[in-house]
Amino acid sequence: MDNPESSALSFEDKLGMMVDQECTYRDNKRQGRLLRLAHLRFTQAYVENINYQHARRLDKNLMLTLTLCDWIRRQQNLIFLGPTGIGKSYLACALGHQACRQGLSVRYYRVPRLFEMFRVAQGEGKYTNFMRELSKTDLLILDDWGLDQLNKEARHDLLEILEDRHMLTSTAITTQLPLHLWHEYIGEATMADAILDRLLTNSHKIELEGDSMRPKDTKI
Repeated sequence: MDNPESSALSFEDKLGMMVDQECTYRDNKRQGRLLRLAHLRFTQAYVENINYQHARRLDKNLMLTLTLCDWIRRQQNLIFLGPTGIGKSYLACALGHQACRQGLSVRYYRVPRLFEMFRVAQGEGKYTNFMRELSKTDLLILDDWGLDQLNKEARHDLLEILEDRHMLTSTAITTQLPLHLWHEYIGEATMADAILDRLLTNSHKIELEGDSMRPKDTKI
């Protein structure tokens, strides 16, 4: 009403502008809330900034397809494999950020830290609520998979998560551990079979290789 330039607009045009601005405001607010809840390790990881020049066998066409996030809407999984420093966590966070942009819920956890949180949730009587929250999340990012051998409690928690999420939501994993060693990492053959079946079925696998992308030795 205070803008003299709007006086020439019809009521319908003014109302349309107001509705557009309100929609933009609500979308931005929802995106900000999703990003805060995601707790991404790399908060400034964007799909637009992914480095395709480094020789690490990263398929640009595949990554561009993944940025559409249709794989999440189809409840598919994603696995990044490769040596340390090759950018697996950054890529996972960039896709997580992109999912938040598209209104999808995301949670990021380092696997060792996640199992600690399970024990804390049990001690505080919040285990069921925590599991329910994980089961509803559109994309669960599990970083640093395969660092430590799983114990009985960890295997149980992991199977419960994946069972609740299987064919309903998506899980992304980053790991240095080759696939043929996952069975040994999980331990207990029956549990390992059940966990791997839920993880590897209907999943995209991206194997990276090459030198570390982290800065080289710096003189102090």
